[in-house]
Amino acid sequence: MPRIEAWLMDDCTDDQRLPHKLQPNQPVTLEGLQEIGVFYLKLNADIYENDPELQKICEDRGYTYMDIITIHPDKLPNYEDKLKMFYEEHLHVDDEIRYILEGRAYFDVRDKNDRWIRIAMTKGDLITLPAGIYHRFTLDETNYTKVMRLFAGEPVWKAYNRPADDFEVRQKYLNQLR
Repeated sequence: MPRIEAWLMDDCTDDQRLPHKLQPNQPVTLEGLQEIGVFYLKLNADIYENDPELQKICEDRGYTYMDIITIHPDKLPNYEDKLKMFYEEHLHVDDEIRYILEGRAYFDVRDKNDRWIRIAMTKGDLITLPAGIYHRFTLDETNYTKVMRLFAGEPVWKAYNRPADDFEVRQKYLNQLR
């Protein structure tokens, strides 16, 4: 069974790149993430260019577009502004699919009780966040990750910051949780 590290976050507003674990830590299991629609898989990022498992996932799920972004102060123009933008709580009208090729990062998602769950992402982690889930993204203290972004069809880059509860995709997501 794949392993992923996730936990309920504290309310501290210090550096977003810190782990922000509750004391004592309250881990969230893979099953707990699946209950809120988060899909996770561990792949071999060293062979991503010719990985038959990744190719099969893309075929099965209809992922037809991909690109790679390196997030690091020396690699991403307007790095600080982009990191702030990624960390704004938002949702998308399509699933968000990300595959960590190098480095580390965090995805934060809201649970059924509107608490933040932090998901630690490392090399080889592929995650799908369902359309309509509130989430945000940040790096850890290393300030580096290389990420493949996958899309079904043409990429849609539009994020809708919270509150977006009246969006049809949000209502559909909430109904699926019930």
